[in-house]
Amino acid sequence: MASPKKKLQGLVAATITPMTEHGEINFSVIGQYVDYLVKEQGVKNIFVNGTTGEGLSLSISERRRVAEEWVTKGRNKLDQVVIHVGALSLKESQELAQHAAEIGADGIAVIAPFFLKPWNKDVLINFLKEVAAAAPALPFYYYHIPALTGVKIRAEEVLDGIQEKIPTFQGLKFSDTDLLDFGQCVDQNRQRQFAFLFGVDEFCIQRFINFVVKLGFGVSQTKAIMTLVSGIPMGPPRLPLQKASREFTDNAEAKLRSLDFLSLNDLKDGNLEACS
Repeated sequence: MASPKKKLQGLVAATITPMTEHGEINFSVIGQYVDYLVKEQGVKNIFVNGTTGEGLSLSISERRRVAEEWVTKGRNKLDQVVIHVGALSLKESQELAQHAAEIGADGIAVIAPFFLKPWNKDVLINFLKEVAAAAPALPFYYYHIPALTGVKIRAEEVLDGIQEKIPTFQGLKFSDTDLLDFGQCVDQNRQRQFAFLFGVDEFCIQRFINFVVKLGFGVSQTKAIMTLVSGIPMGPPRLPLQKASREFTDNAEAKLRSLDFLSLNDLKDGNLEACS
């Protein structure tokens, strides 16, 4: 069974993938991004190539290089680097899982395939098992995000007996608003040392999130906000997402200043996840 040097806990930053104005990945600022998270935010665990990182909008070669850059730049600075390796193709997921192990990542995570979807728990578990087996030394996390995958199998059901099928299973990244499902996942697995990452942006920094949700909030807007609060150019998202409007950016900046987040540098990353 996979046994990380310590349990994944505390805050885990779902990293943005910085891009140039032409839609190419801006690898040159990832080192600065690591330092910002560690020194200014006190965050030492990251989740790479997930939804916030536009992982499914990147090519396989880009995903490999992004993972390499975070692992390399985070060495001796970050505690744990978890790489999302989910893909529509089982072979691509396995390739990314193997690569994560080769470069020294601390764990891998996988979403449910969302074009040809698993129709029940057993089918989903079989898919996850095959990916996990490609990196048998790495802790494995299931990334539950039904609003985007369309796979409505409850996380509680997926976790029931999962470690018997996937010995490396170590936890769940839960990105859904069904708090009953999340609560049951935690309650029914108290005896196991699973990590539970809760990642729904709307439940963080309420005053600001309540404001920006009304303006329209997603990956594009997250990149704009992080550029404001970190001073690191995150760039636009990749198509089909559109760049945040100037109106949004101006309104967000004004709101941040009114809350003293910019002047006091007191805003925590809007994509931090609490992990128990």
